[in-house]
Amino acid sequence: MASGAAHHDRIAVISDVHGNVTALEAVLADIVARGITRILNLGDVVGKGPRGSEAIKLTRETCEVTVRGNWDTFISRDPVQPFEGGQWARDELTEDDIRWLAALPNTHELIMSGKRIRLFHASQTSEFVRVRVTHTHEEFLGMFTNTDFTGSFRAGQWPDDTTPDVVGYGDIHSTFLEADEGLTLFNAGAVGNHLDAPTAPYVILEGKLDSPAPEAFSINFVRVPYDIEAEVAVARDLGMPDLEAYALELREGIYRGNGTPSA
Repeated sequence: MASGAAHHDRIAVISDVHGNVTALEAVLADIVARGITRILNLGDVVGKGPRGSEAIKLTRETCEVTVRGNWDTFISRDPVQPFEGGQWARDELTEDDIRWLAALPNTHELIMSGKRIRLFHASQTSEFVRVRVTHTHEEFLGMFTNTDFTGSFRAGQWPDDTTPDVVGYGDIHSTFLEADEGLTLFNAGAVGNHLDAPTAPYVILEGKLDSPAPEAFSINFVRVPYDIEAEVAVARDLGMPDLEAYALELREGIYRGNGTPSA
């Protein structure tokens, strides 16, 4: 019998913090407690929740890469927002926050245990095109294609037409994993605006980082309880618009559905 277990690298993947610092701090504490030092963020750092600037600060301090979400795009792009909550979220940011959001990349890629992994916020088309939990087989396969938005797979030494075989994304605020035809699609859920359970989710990728050889690989889902009422109290104290809708989303997972940009 071998004297020790093979070394596996672990990377945490978080998404959709949405200004919910209470949830983000709980998730970061759980990640640290597990001895994980590398964190990737799938975007939508701001919007919906009350502390976007603080969420950006924590993200910049702890995440080695953050890709751009739909909220990150329109909050940084448009000085005048079409709805009160969006304007409030933008006005709370510093100019440096806005510049940082605007400069975020579309995608991030890595190799782990022979798996070509691509991460983005919503889909291979853009941060605004949504692929829901219930989707067609064509939508599933499309997530693994190269587009103008993604470019070719660039991590490692691969031909220009190489595509990923593992894709992770956020955006829809519900975790899931699906595997078919040798391809694996996962959603990391929403740390700060979870609509599938009243806890903050994230994903751990485990395997041999930067290894093109097939080795053991896993995708693990974690859900972290946190003080939702404390987060609601912060939003109330700061005078955030749509407070009751925000509280309902956090407590019950019921989306406000009022015609404003959603996830």
